[in-house]
Amino acid sequence: MAQARFLAVRPGRIHDAGGRGVPLAHLAYRVGEGPHLFRAGGPVTPHGGWMVMDCPQYAGGGEARQLCQELVRECAARRFTGVVCDFRGTYRRGLEGVCAQVAETCAGRGMVCCVREEYGLAAPSARVLLPTALSGGSLEERLGQATEKFGRRLCLWVERAAEDFLLPSPTGSGRTLTREELERLRSERGGSVFFDHDLCAHYFTYMAGGEGHFVLFDDAGSICKKLRLAQELGVESAILPFDQVDDILGELLE
Repeated sequence: MAQARFLAVRPGRIHDAGGRGVPLAHLAYRVGEGPHLFRAGGPVTPHGGWMVMDCPQYAGGGEARQLCQELVRECAARRFTGVVCDFRGTYRRGLEGVCAQVAETCAGRGMVCCVREEYGLAAPSARVLLPTALSGGSLEERLGQATEKFGRRLCLWVERAAEDFLLPSPTGSGRTLTREELERLRSERGGSVFFDHDLCAHYFTYMAGGEGHFVLFDDAGSICKKLRLAQELGVESAILPFDQVDDILGELLE
C-alpha cells in the first residue's frame, strides 16, 4: 500500500503548499478552556485534508462533548477528513479524555484521528504520531518498538534535524540550527560529512574554543530514507512540516 503523505502548513502558507498534489494538514486550530475549539491562525479555506489542533494554554478539565461537536461542524464546513491532536509538551492526564473522545467521534464518522504517542493508549482507535528526530539509538528499533506497542496504527511525524551537540553532551540535547547557520557551519567547519545509518541522518564534527561539536542534520536524501524505512515497517501515513521542507519538497515528492 502506498504511504499517504500530508504537508503540515500554517494558514499564511497554504498558497505556497497547495497545488503540489499532496493533501494538507492545517496548523490552524487550538483547544482552549471549556474545552472549546479556536482558530489559532488566519483564515482557512476549504482545501480538504486534515485539521491539526494544539493546546499550549489548555489546563485540562471540562467535558469534551462540546469540543467534539464544534470540530465535527468545522470539519464538515472545511471538508476535512481527519483530526490531528498535536498535544506536545508536558504530558497532562486531563488530555487523555479529550484524545479518547475526539478519536471516538472521528471513528464514528469514518474520519482519521491522530494523537501524540503519550496519549496513544488512551485512544485505541487513533493513529499514533511518531517523531523521527533522534539523538541516539536506532530509528528502525524505535519504529519496531512502537509497532509492538501500537500495532500498525502509526503515523510518522517527520522532523528535519539540524542540531549542534557539545561533546560529550550533558543533556542529550543540542542547539537547534537555522538553515543559514547549518550551511555556514558546513562551509566553515564541516570537513567530511558522514551518514549514521542508525539515526538515518548526516553528521560532521568540528572543534571550537577547545570543545568538540557533533552536528546532526537531515537533507532530502535522509528524509526519503526515513520515509522508506517507515513504509517498509508498515507505517501507512506521514506528516511533513512544510516550513521545514519547502526548499527540498521537489526532491521528496519525486
